[in-house]
Amino acid sequence: MSKSESRRHLFISHHHRDDALVDKLTRLLGSKGWDVRNSSIRAKPANQERLEKGMIKEATLKRLLRMKVSWASTVVVLIGQQTHQRPWVNWEIDQAHAQGKRIVGVFEQGGKESDIPNSLEKYASAIVGWNSNSIQQAIDGGDNIFQNPDGSTRSSVNSSANTEC
Repeated sequence: MSKSESRRHLFISHHHRDDALVDKLTRLLGSKGWDVRNSSIRAKPANQERLEKGMIKEATLKRLLRMKVSWASTVVVLIGQQTHQRPWVNWEIDQAHAQGKRIVGVFEQGGKESDIPNSLEKYASAIVGWNSNSIQQAIDGGDNIFQNPDGSTRSSVNSSANTEC
């Protein structure tokens, strides 16, 4: 497989406290031969402080996020313990849906069913457990796979169809 064939342009939506999980996912997919390009915002401490102090206008942040979602072929939502409580994660999922992106939820190891963000419940193309083969298959979109956190089959959350860019 050539470098361009193995390259995946993803927007990895996550709670900023799960930055290490983003790195872990990128390494996992890299170990399977993928060259993952992630366009999501990684909140360095200085940037996080500026966000929390309201020094970055919401409209500016939304414009930046829309561009980053637009660049990606697939939006991957890391489902951690607090992800479902993050309004920006739901906003990113809504944006991905509005742009016709494939939306894949990935449970962190040990994740729980109750941790799924509301917008992911509405718009997911696939939701999978922490298994490299399931994650790759879900991202590539061969089938719309729906799994519980342990990898067992669950019913699909919706019948939404997304286009592939």
